[in-house]
Amino acid sequence: MILASSISFAAKPLPSIDSSKAIYVVPVEPNVSYDDVITSLKVISEGLNFVNPANFPIGEHMKLRGQAPEGVLEVRSFCNLGLGAEIMLDHPEFVVFAPCRIGIYEQKGQLYLAIDRPTYDLKSIKNPTPRAQKAAQALENTLIQIIDKARKGDI
Repeated sequence: MILASSISFAAKPLPSIDSSKAIYVVPVEPNVSYDDVITSLKVISEGLNFVNPANFPIGEHMKLRGQAPEGVLEVRSFCNLGLGAEIMLDHPEFVVFAPCRIGIYEQKGQLYLAIDRPTYDLKSIKNPTPRAQKAAQALENTLIQIIDKARKGDI
């Protein structure tokens, strides 16, 4: 735990959010392993009242079909009905974006975490309510908080 704390002080700042893009990507810090990231995701998400109902090891399934992804390639789903319900009560069609997902992948030897931004997804809804907009922003902020801590190996 002391190591995780010292890593977080040396971490690079989060990349800025491009509001024209659905995907927000953060590189995992050097010296933070895949296992550290997974532990962080579990501990931090549970502490923020998220559940992790499913994991999709896409890379493993690709390997079974003779395709070789570069390193880790998976999706972990996370759900916080306290935030998500606020959107779906007004716009039930938003369910197509549920649950929230965090992608974990390697590219050119670098491990990354990525999310599909709820505020971007909400642009697919005609005339979203202020309540839905507020909830989507809160959900996105929380997901970014989760991946920010996980990229540093924080718990």
